[in-house]
Amino acid sequence: MMLLRTTDPFRDFDRLTQQIFGTTNRPAVMPMDAWREGDRFVIEFDLPGVAPESIDLDVERNVLTVRAERVARNGDWEMLATERPRGVFSRQLVLGDNLDLDRIEAGYSDGVLRLLVPVAEKAKPRKIEVSTGSDSGRTAIEA
Repeated sequence: MMLLRTTDPFRDFDRLTQQIFGTTNRPAVMPMDAWREGDRFVIEFDLPGVAPESIDLDVERNVLTVRAERVARNGDWEMLATERPRGVFSRQLVLGDNLDLDRIEAGYSDGVLRLLVPVAEKAKPRKIEVSTGSDSGRTAIEA
């Protein structure tokens, strides 16, 4: 997995630096962890304060796009400090061809978006039979 390349390298480098390291004015946005558990990959995004109905997941070819929105509160109040970013957040990941993108599962709990991405059947190890000169001597080997 890697971040999708974009067209303006300087602006995007600055944005990526902010996402990874954060700044005092704009903390890191949508931090992510990813790991493999057996025959699936797990990807978690931190999205505290985001309404579940604002989360949008899209897969086109092998690009996964995650979009979410944290809105400002409405009503009769006065802002005293603002360190949490608001607005629409978006992140794109390029997923490998060895993943089954048609069977991605998503759940959102306690401010964490969790995606389960299974390894495609075609990418899993399989046994191949090797026949010898006579059919009676077949043996299976690991592929």
